[in-house]
Amino acid sequence: MSSPIFFFFLFFALILQGALGEIVCEDLPREICSFSIASSGKRCLLENYEDDEKSKSTGYQCTTSEVMVDTTTRMSDYIETDECVKACGVDRNSVGISSDTLLDSQSVSKICSAPCYNNCPNILDLYFNLAAAEGVFLPDLCDKQRSNPHRAMIELLSSGAAAGPAAATENLAGAPAPA
Repeated sequence: MSSPIFFFFLFFALILQGALGEIVCEDLPREICSFSIASSGKRCLLENYEDDEKSKSTGYQCTTSEVMVDTTTRMSDYIETDECVKACGVDRNSVGISSDTLLDSQSVSKICSAPCYNNCPNILDLYFNLAAAEGVFLPDLCDKQRSNPHRAMIELLSSGAAAGPAAATENLAGAPAPA
């Protein structure tokens, strides 16, 4: 069940979108930033910054990434639902985008689950591109995950494709969306 806070922020974002006619990542509250897509078609990204030099506290801000959503999906002006966040096992409070999730069998299991894989094209597109940047074809990884989860992780790790997150930020826009 969705929280009342989420509905407040979603309502706020929709009012803001209606008033301005578009979603701008920098205008979104942090609670709905991650897994949202701006009107430009670029993904919103939660980043941290040093809020106060003296106290060394960390603040968070929503920014526009350079990662474009696959143009064939025609997704823009989109805020991910709580249902998809839960089904895919992702965290709206995640800072940045990383392919490290692909190294965790439980995370891959959630992303490859029918509720996520069949109903959450935004999150699936993101992880499809993260996997592609690591040299992994997500549909193949999901097929292996469903049939033999342990073997899927062993193959992923032994292939060297998931050697590290450094390549995850390169060439994300070039991969086609899953069918």
